[in-house]
Amino acid sequence: MTAPRRLAAALLALFFLVLLGHAQDPKRATHLRTVRGVVTDKEDNPLPGAVVFLKNTRTQAVQSRIADDAGAFRFSGLDPNADYEIHAEKDGAKSPTRTVSSFDNRKEIVINLRIDRKRG
Repeated sequence: MTAPRRLAAALLALFFLVLLGHAQDPKRATHLRTVRGVVTDKEDNPLPGAVVFLKNTRTQAVQSRIADDAGAFRFSGLDPNADYEIHAEKDGAKSPTRTVSSFDNRKEIVINLRIDRKRG
């Protein structure tokens, strides 16, 4: 093999090693999205213990989180190419369903959910 061919082969091998390293780089997962927010009542008081449901509308897979003491919730590692529906429930009351669109290119999306609990 001539020197130019050896050089070309070495450069080609180096190119493929760089590509392979990029494909396995955990930092490449930064394209995944996060949805977070706070569940409140109609007076903007946090609702700890509310259950927040997030549904991938393509796969129909549902994830749930329980709001913390401040009413906060967080879903991470979400597919940026999927649409999601999100709502919260507490004591038989439900928030309106909101949509997270795949066309929204933000990495972190904040959606606050309000539950109008009827007092009887």
